[in-house]
Amino acid sequence: MGPLMIDVQGLSLCDEDKKLLQHNAVAGVILFGRNYQNPNQLTTLVKEIRAASSERLLISVDHEGGRVQRFKEGFTLIPPAQAYAQLRDIKQAAQLAFDAGWVLAMELIAFDIDLSFAPVLDLGHSCLAIGSRSFHQDSQIAQVVASAMIDGMHSAGMKTTGKHFPGHGAVLADSHKETPIDNRSQIEIQQDMKIFVELIKAGKLDAIMPAHVIYLAFDDKPASGSSFWLKTILKQQLNFNGVIFSDDLSMEGAAFLGNYEQRASAAFYAGCDILLACNNRPGTLAILESLGHIVSDKPKTLLCENKVDYQTLIESEEWQLRNKKLNQLNEEWHTLQTNN
Repeated sequence: MGPLMIDVQGLSLCDEDKKLLQHNAVAGVILFGRNYQNPNQLTTLVKEIRAASSERLLISVDHEGGRVQRFKEGFTLIPPAQAYAQLRDIKQAAQLAFDAGWVLAMELIAFDIDLSFAPVLDLGHSCLAIGSRSFHQDSQIAQVVASAMIDGMHSAGMKTTGKHFPGHGAVLADSHKETPIDNRSQIEIQQDMKIFVELIKAGKLDAIMPAHVIYLAFDDKPASGSSFWLKTILKQQLNFNGVIFSDDLSMEGAAFLGNYEQRASAAFYAGCDILLACNNRPGTLAILESLGHIVSDKPKTLLCENKVDYQTLIESEEWQLRNKKLNQLNEEWHTLQTNN
């Protein structure tokens, strides 16, 4: 198993997808909205992915809630992170976040999906790439609510990925479209990083995804391709021993690092264990060509061993109660947005 996670093109696997999934460098698949039509189709697609490789590939999805939830019909609509503490007191917010973590994880596991890239630990709602994906602008409040969601995911048997280290919330630019530069002082950046520091200390983060953001007070490279951030800070100073994912290398925020082969090499040798290469098949092929010889066992540590039957899950009192509470919070959030 290698260091690369790739996308697949549609609702079922094409011949090229099947061939790529047999490549030794491919660790797994990340699914998108274009890969989802309904629960039956998703079941078939995941079985196809499992059958395409002799390895047990890591199957993942961005399923945070709010605007970043790839599967909707047949799934609980998870509220955006901002909704919990904005609409409830801190104790209720934490309980609902736990419920959300449990529900999102259990529903994905029922379809044999290993991992959701969650939670977002960026602070504040001004950044175009983050907005309501952030739990709060206050680090302590965000930590309480995020920690509860993590506990919910863990209780379901799913690993967690904190993103986007050391914090994407303070830059206005969207790293999907450009390489943002954070011009703040070291002290201000370290304040944003505190939530990562505390959750690492508590042993709550199984994986971390760094930001495609340049923090000029520390380094002239995006954190996703910076050995300073990933090796010196994350691994050595913070003693983080989990998996480090690159964010999608097709994002414009990674273009600062060069062409696709250069982006992948920079991210890998800076300290990323698994590289996401999505939404640009020629770029993915170029990365496979350059890093196809590398082997890693890191992806296996994130595989989900829990087994859940979907029908049994949605008939359970536990799921029904949590689903009802989350639907209510979601409705309140949408009413608030409509009235504003």
